[in-house]
Amino acid sequence: MTSHDLPGSVHSATVDVVAAVIRRGARVLLCQRPAHKRHGGLYEFPGGKCNDGETKDQAIARELLEELGVTVTHVGSVLHSIHDPGSPFVIHFTDVRIDGTPLTIEHSDLQWVTFNEALCLDLAPSDRRFIGDSLDRCAETD
Repeated sequence: MTSHDLPGSVHSATVDVVAAVIRRGARVLLCQRPAHKRHGGLYEFPGGKCNDGETKDQAIARELLEELGVTVTHVGSVLHSIHDPGSPFVIHFTDVRIDGTPLTIEHSDLQWVTFNEALCLDLAPSDRRFIGDSLDRCAETD
């Protein structure tokens, strides 16, 4: 018997979320969430939840077409995954290449920034953590 079989135990499923790290030289694309949504006004990497039966690659392609009007040409490796305690979401920050110019279809603003510049923006908590962790890893390799 596992802990999931015990009476009164809590088993919460996780929800995969994809976040596209789109680069243009040393800059990455960050998108400002609309004011009426959760974390409204905060900047984030574009992406969203995986639908039932959808792979992470399919979710990234769908989300970027819906949110930015761009086509994904390459989905690379997952750079980092974050699962905050108490949250059902596991966010997979993934290297992505696109074709087309990103549009503000579902966001209030788009910014191409370096990771250091990004820290000056109001970032969604997990995105700030990813950027901070990435900068820490870069500093360790210098």
